[in-house]
Amino acid sequence: MKENRDLKELVKQRYSELALNAEALKSCCCGVNPANSSKRIFTIMSENYKNLEGYEPDADLGVGCGLPTRYARIKEGDTVVDLGSGAGNDCFIARAETGESGNVIGIDFSPQMIAKARANACKRGYTNIRFIEGDIENMPLDDNVADVIVSNCVLNLLPQKDLIFKEIYRVLKPGGHFCISDVVLEGVFPKEFTDNAAMYAGCIASAIQKNDYLSEIKKAGFKDICIERTKTVVIPDEVLYEHLDENTIQKYKSGNVGVYSITVTGQKL
Repeated sequence: MKENRDLKELVKQRYSELALNAEALKSCCCGVNPANSSKRIFTIMSENYKNLEGYEPDADLGVGCGLPTRYARIKEGDTVVDLGSGAGNDCFIARAETGESGNVIGIDFSPQMIAKARANACKRGYTNIRFIEGDIENMPLDDNVADVIVSNCVLNLLPQKDLIFKEIYRVLKPGGHFCISDVVLEGVFPKEFTDNAAMYAGCIASAIQKNDYLSEIKKAGFKDICIERTKTVVIPDEVLYEHLDENTIQKYKSGNVGVYSITVTGQKL
């Protein structure tokens, strides 16, 4: 349990720093070490949101790995919850789809991210979006309140994915559904890779095997589980050499392994 708390605190620290230094540290979720003075930018997983209705440039920190709203089937008037909402990027896209009659709730455990998201919403004059500081393993929401739950490259950061999927099931209304973009693995990775704290905070080492990920969704009670999209993630050598030694890198490259971004949906009957 202590290890899980320590890992969550590491992720919280990294993403709070990102919120405070958004322009200097903008990166993909496995990119930059905030202590690195070079402040190199990597966007190996991020997607282009610029042509989507509701896009807010100041909310786009480049830390996603998919476009969950594209497959979320959000309808006008829906209540949408975004897990790990960051600066509000996916919330603003969801609001454009649910309209004035809908509601959007963003949950994030970083107070700095919540403050940035609220400022972005205030700037646009939105009154049907609210951002709540909280832990998605124990959401500060009642049962059966959401029509749709979305998340973008967040669950893979946290160690207890089983708890999160149980919470998603609890918060969804009967007949509601989720759409999550996340990072998964295939193959046996070097232990030095998966034990690396920096890679963990960067959402690679914290990812689990794809089959295990889908199994957690099924165990939570969801039906009609479907992978809507799969994208191969190629980790640049610059990122590998920043965090790993030569021996571990060669083990990784010579192994029959893969890192993937998947967008998956499931329904609560």
